[in-house]
Amino acid sequence: MVRLGVVLVCLAGAANALPKAAIRRQVSQLRTSYDFVVVGGGTSGLTVADRLTEAFPQKTVLVVEYGDIEFAPGIFDPPLTVWNGIGASASYFIYQSLPNTEVQNKPAFLLAGKALGGSSAINGMFFDRGSRFDHDAWNAIATSGSTPQAEHWDWNGIFPFFKKSVTFTPPTSNVAQTYGYTWDDSVYGGSTPIYSAFPPYQWGDHSVIRNAWKDLGVKQTAECAGGNKDGLCWVPGSNHPVTFARSHAGLGHYEAVNTTRPNYDLIVKHQVTRVVYPNGNPNDGPPLVEVKSLVDGHLFNVTVDAEVILSAGALSTPAILQRSGIGPANFLSTAGIPLVRDLPGVGSNLQDHSGPGIELNLTNPGNLSPSPSEMSNPDFVADAVAGFNSIPATGPYTLSGSNSAVFVSLPNVTSAYQTIISKIRAQAASDSVASSFLPPDYRTSPSMVRGYKRQLSLLADLLSNPQSPSIEVPFGTGTVFKAVHLHPLSRGTVRIDPSSPLSQAILDYRTGTNPVDFDIYLAHMEYMRKLVNTTTFQQRGAVEIAPGPATTDLLGAVKDSMTFSFMHPCCTAAMIPEDLGGVVGTDLKVHGTEGLRVVDISVLPFLPGAHLSSTAYAIGEKAADIIIEELSRCGKGKAKAKGKGKGRRDC
Repeated sequence: MVRLGVVLVCLAGAANALPKAAIRRQVSQLRTSYDFVVVGGGTSGLTVADRLTEAFPQKTVLVVEYGDIEFAPGIFDPPLTVWNGIGASASYFIYQSLPNTEVQNKPAFLLAGKALGGSSAINGMFFDRGSRFDHDAWNAIATSGSTPQAEHWDWNGIFPFFKKSVTFTPPTSNVAQTYGYTWDDSVYGGSTPIYSAFPPYQWGDHSVIRNAWKDLGVKQTAECAGGNKDGLCWVPGSNHPVTFARSHAGLGHYEAVNTTRPNYDLIVKHQVTRVVYPNGNPNDGPPLVEVKSLVDGHLFNVTVDAEVILSAGALSTPAILQRSGIGPANFLSTAGIPLVRDLPGVGSNLQDHSGPGIELNLTNPGNLSPSPSEMSNPDFVADAVAGFNSIPATGPYTLSGSNSAVFVSLPNVTSAYQTIISKIRAQAASDSVASSFLPPDYRTSPSMVRGYKRQLSLLADLLSNPQSPSIEVPFGTGTVFKAVHLHPLSRGTVRIDPSSPLSQAILDYRTGTNPVDFDIYLAHMEYMRKLVNTTTFQQRGAVEIAPGPATTDLLGAVKDSMTFSFMHPCCTAAMIPEDLGGVVGTDLKVHGTEGLRVVDISVLPFLPGAHLSSTAYAIGEKAADIIIEELSRCGKGKAKAKGKGKGRRDC
């Protein structure tokens, strides 16, 4: 911690002492009211709070965070000696889904951040972006319909915010030459103290795995963060470029905020239970924010003058909306919650990356040092710790989970891709067929069926594009490979527990309920199995351990080896028009409400082909830009619309 603080101050000029005067721990420390309340001090929420307090010094912002301020170690920091093992971490929620009936009744397990910084404080630190085709498809469904949309979320609309959100530092020429790192400075360019970098270290077999993928015909792409993401990619980690400590939102958008910003308040260890429209009219806002202390259980309201920004994440944001009476009318009635706004899409559309795996064995590996097994040698570990404590840091502890992955389109994975695409298009053409794959209580909702059909149509286009990846296989070392299905068709739900509404929401992943997902899982597994026969691996005596060359039941092997969650849940308050089952518009305002926005990863209509951290930062940056522009129309944020309702909307 001391080393990190010194380097950030001296080299980045960003890490001042924590502005403790702004940290509130009880209601008596809060102001009478706030212009903005941000619900959730995570990746997107802290980004918005930072930008709003910076742009409008006279506007007050309160961030309400469930967790506390914690040190957030990287995923491979001392004293850990098992690479990719379980080490120290910031706090997190542990979720277990309902059993997945199509996959041997197995549940999904996943984590979500429970500390300042949210999931950016606990994730795998793989800092990539989706392709331009992912974002163009997002924009296509978000802007469906006859109403003109002021905001655009296609690649051109979000790329400037990807650039703004992070400061990338290239490796030294020596490190770049040693490992073959490639990058394009033009796709970065930010000055935000959210950092990314390539480590000055890789395990000895990393280049061997890269060469095996090249043998398979996968091209090496020089830069995959600029919208073109097809091939073998180098991916930076979310590390500080000198200390190689984890870079996360709690540092970059809170600790690095100057203590002279007195309009920025944070209250920790408090849960937002719901938002409350005092007269029950969602058009008369902004709502109050009802908050519960996690220390003494005290319940109180926070008065908001401008708007409430929900940034509690894909699993908690829909739960807050449902507790507020905003969500599916039938479900809320069953749960005994008075209806404020019927939005069936709240908590629907749950998606996560998932996929099966294979395992190889190298019977003639040769010299692949350094390897993670050497971490069992005390002298090797002592050198590694000394390297990590150096300035700049060196050695294996500068690694995160991975810096490489292959991204390959479905047409380049399987010759049967046209059959798969035809199945998806047939589903999209039929109300009865498409609805049969939705959760039962959505099958009679015309808007939900229309929206799912529109998603299927766009996903068919995406999956048939030879430049749009369908599979990701990340790797760092070893011979176990996972095929990440980037664009699943199955849809799940997030719902509060009626018997305990303030507890963790109930997740129903429903993995594989659209059977075409299994066609894609199988195609991905068969593609990965070709690795064993590459020249590079055959020279090292590669044999397939799982599923094994004699396996005839590949579908069973898919189900046996399935990872249900790569910790990328999203899409549960989707940016889709209301008549297609959506929750927010392109301005991120909740349909049919006043003074309420959602700014987090739940607004995605469907998963991009990327890990979600960098996307969450970009969403926060673009959201802040939208809000700042709106306030600027009211005299740089100084003027207030008179009254509520229509006056505020016009402003």
